[in-house]
Amino acid sequence: MRTPTARGYGVLSSDTFSYTVQARCARADAVALLSDLSRQGELHPLIVRVRQLPPRPGALASYAITDRLELGPLHFPVTYQADVLVATEDEVVTVARQQPATTVRNHTRLRDEPGGVVRIDVEITLSAPAPLFGYAFRQARAAHLGLASRLGATLEGQAG
Repeated sequence: MRTPTARGYGVLSSDTFSYTVQARCARADAVALLSDLSRQGELHPLIVRVRQLPPRPGALASYAITDRLELGPLHFPVTYQADVLVATEDEVVTVARQQPATTVRNHTRLRDEPGGVVRIDVEITLSAPAPLFGYAFRQARAAHLGLASRLGATLEGQAG
């Protein structure tokens, strides 16, 4: 459900979507892939460049990531900063920040299932200024669902 809040950039809207991926792999391999944002170009359909930065305070790792966005016939690059905040055997948390006042929080939970399968449950929450929210949310959801469609095969390919 879209939730408006007031901030310095006017009204911010926020909403969440989620997905689940299952892959036959070691949980450690899934955590390693999901917590190394320099490898997200393998999965994320919008990413064109990832550059590792010195970690920000409170982050395990920080990155500058450039996406190639489209709006009608226009194609334009957008660079934002992303931080890995948690990377444990059962949880990965990242947050990406872009101006103006746009934040994407990714909370991933991992657990083993029978038969050597790892279940990966991902919840994405996006907050953005109300005038940008619809476009930003549609782009984030499409990109992350594209990533989800590649994740299982990528992990199983590493394991095989």
